Order: sequence, then structure tokens, then C-alpha cells
Amino acid sequence: MSLSRMAARIGGGIMLLALLAASPTTSAFAQPFTASEVNEANFDGAGSITEERSPVILRLQVLLDRSRFSPGVIDGRAGGNTSKALSAYAEENGLGGSDELTTELWDRLTAADPEPVVETYRITPEDLDQPFVEEIPDDYAKLAKMERLSYTGPDEMLAERFHMDIDLLKALNPEADFAAEGTEILVARVGTGQVSGEVRNIVASRSGASVRAYDADGRLVAFYTATLGSEQTPSPSGTHEVEAIVTEPNYTYRPDVNFRQGELDEALVLPPGPNNPVGTIWIDLSEPTYGIHGTPEPAAIDKVYSHGCVRLTNWDAEELAELVVVGAIVEFVD
Repeated sequence: MSLSRMAARIGGGIMLLALLAASPTTSAFAQPFTASEVNEANFDGAGSITEERSPVILRLQVLLDRSRFSPGVIDGRAGGNTSKALSAYAEENGLGGSDELTTELWDRLTAADPEPVVETYRITPEDLDQPFVEEIPDDYAKLAKMERLSYTGPDEMLAERFHMDIDLLKALNPEADFAAEGTEILVARVGTGQVSGEVRNIVASRSGASVRAYDADGRLVAFYTATLGSEQTPSPSGTHEVEAIVTEPNYTYRPDVNFRQGELDEALVLPPGPNNPVGTIWIDLSEPTYGIHGTPEPAAIDKVYSHGCVRLTNWDAEELAELVVVGAIVEFVD
């Protein structure tokens, strides 16, 4: 079954699916999945994919994530980002380029990576010893006055650490106190964080809403779902170079150069942090004011347009920053 077609049948398209996923009325399971239900989930055709969260889709998303074919945020729902990652995986593994989840594709993924996809994690004192903030205002003028644009709590921090949608994290752990040391929670078992390879060429596709990273020999190193610009605020065209890689960047709001937020007409510097408008990473391009960066809203990847830059989840941007070299070529297509 095509995951993108499933998204369309849910109610008119992927955007509606994203809105449903974000709705408080759909954020909880009647009964949460157990670890065994997810780790032992098996694709048996169309019946494995439903309009609600599915153990099969959750397992699929983690397997794709660990294979460096990022579906963006792991939410357990069929949707366009998972379809793109599945299609890229199929193409790279000589199984065509369709986003159909087939038995052949499922068997290839599970045989290549038979390890559990969810596991129990115990919240540590270090997890709680963070500079959390009460809220992240929308107003840039208020953001500029803050010391750091940190996570709003351990639940948001843990969701990002394990590449998860925060609603999924809460749904899998409905009774958990995320602010209590020693609390055991069920989380996605994502990669170790140790990456290898050297990215020399990046292809950013607007029509594909994706980034493909290649080594010097043209081998695909990683695939990421992405947000690119719109017709009103387009991404650059042509070929550019990576000029610098900045971790924990601040963000300079320049209404005369980039875009204008409401009536705010003065330049501002917003402090760093995961809830900074460009997230935790800025990969600077030779095209002035443009870059590849993270985001404070991972669930919104390819659900809304950017102001022209290439936006990834924070964890994908961090991985790409470890792999890419200064001087790498970045090509914008479509």
C-alpha cells in the first residue's frame, strides 16, 4: 500500500494528516503499544496500515531512521515523509523507487536490521539538570530578550533525543512523570549517534522536499526529508558551496533582507538553543543569507514552507553537519 495514498484517503491530503496528528483529541491511544507489540510488528499487507498510529509504521520509521533514510519525526503514522524515505530506500537498494510498502521491502529492512526498535529508558539527573524555559513566545522581540531558547521541558528534550513526535512519546507513556528522576519510559531505539562518511555533494530538491547527501564517489550517504522555500520565498537555484558549519547558532532577524514578522521592523539577534528559528545547526552556504539548518518544530517538516533555506529536524541537521565538509557542493534542483 502506498503510504502517501493512505494519507490522502484520511481526509484530503498529507497536510490534513499533519493537522490530525497535532490535534490534542488524537494524541493518545486507547491502549498504548507495548514494546513487544512494536518490536514484533510484522507487515502483512494493507491490513497492517491504518488511519491511526500503527506498530508497523512505528517500526518502519525507526528502521528507516537507523538506515539514514530519515522520515523526519517518528510519529507512528503513515504519511508523506515516511513515503519519501521509503521510496529513497527502495531506489537505493535496487527495488524500484515506489513508495509502496511491499513484503519485499519490509523483508529487506527487517533482515538488514533485526534489532529492537523501541526500548525502555530511565530518566537521569542529568536529563533534568537543563536550562528549561517555561514557554517559547511567538514574538521575535520577546525571544530576543531571552538568555537561551531552550527546551520547554524534559518531555520535549527527550522526544527530540529519540527523534520522536512529542505526542507519540506521551501516548506510549501515558502515566509517566517526565520530570521525575528514575522514571522509566518507552522510547524509539534510534542510531548510536556515531556517524561515518564524508559528504562532498548535497542535492536539495524542492519538488521532492528532500536532501540527498553523497560522498566523493557519488555514493548516497544519507537521505533527509526537508522543508524548502515557496514560490513567494523561494530557495536559491543553481549550485553553491558550504562555507561554514555553526553549532548552537544565534539567529539574526533582518526584516529588510529576509521577511517581516507582523509589524516588527527592527533587526534583532535571537539567542541560541533548540527552539531557535534555525535550531541547533547552521550550515552556511555561499549564497548570502541562505543555509541548511535545524528547526524548533520537527513535526512541521514538509508541512509548511520555509523562508528559502533548507530546514531539517535538529537531529538530521546535526548528523549532516558531522558528515559534510566545508567546500561541499550544494545543488538546488526542481
